Amino acid sequence: MDTAITSGIDLARLKAQAVRTRIRSLQMVHRAKLGHPGGDFSSADILTALYGAVLRVDPSNPRDPERNRFIMSKGHCSGALYATLAAAGFLTDADLDTYMAPLSKLNGHPDRNKVSGVEANTGPLGHGLPLRWAARWPRK
Repeated sequence: MDTAITSGIDLARLKAQAVRTRIRSLQMVHRAKLGHPGGDFSSADILTALYGAVLRVDPSNPRDPERNRFIMSKGHCSGALYATLAAAGFLTDADLDTYMAPLSKLNGHPDRNKVSGVEANTGPLGHGLPLRWAARWPRK
């Protein structure tokens, strides 16, 4: 890996967090008996890298106009996203324990109106592309 890119980034910490994200998302899916563990596992590394070393986001000010925005186009992999948001401080472990429960804010597809740190409601594969494109259009 290019050391210029990774300079100042604690890769061991990120790798360990990605493992914790996989474990936590598997626990959530197992408890709920619903979810997509394969997708959760495949997205854990990128989510951990983004929230752990790249994105400028602040759980104490989740709607900061200067924040970076991440849209999880693969929204059906919500278990990994929720576990990552918990590690970043947007959710608690108690929140994660409600994954897919009736009336839980942690549904199978992320909902920006219910979960701090979620930028867009997603689920269908590829949904993020038109959302990103629409954000570029001038508003009247």
